[in-house]
Amino acid sequence: MVSKESRSVIRVEKHRRIRHKLSGTAQRPRLAVFRSNKNMYAQIIDDDLGVTLCSANTLQKDVKADLQKTDDVEAAKAVGTMIAKRALEKGIEEVVFDRAGYIYHGKVKALADSAREAGLKF
Repeated sequence: MVSKESRSVIRVEKHRRIRHKLSGTAQRPRLAVFRSNKNMYAQIIDDDLGVTLCSANTLQKDVKADLQKTDDVEAAKAVGTMIAKRALEKGIEEVVFDRAGYIYHGKVKALADSAREAGLKF
């Protein structure tokens, strides 16, 4: 009998391989993306110090107020714009994009594109 691994296990393995190659520094922190079934999360991390510099997600009141749903492409765009605004306020202009094993398509791509449009470089 053929048994397949679950998609979440495969994603975690991909993320581990990706994280082996990229890391966030003080000059160029890492923009990490996580998507659950109902929400989108993004945070900018300095891996040298192990601290989160800023974050945005669809659960926050200022992001959620403009959205009808928190699990679609429009919500991802809103999170991307908000994370870029918060990063620029802290003086962060360049980041390394960490897609966390997700396919660069749909919500992840929308978040990345809106962050670029709002001023982040990656």
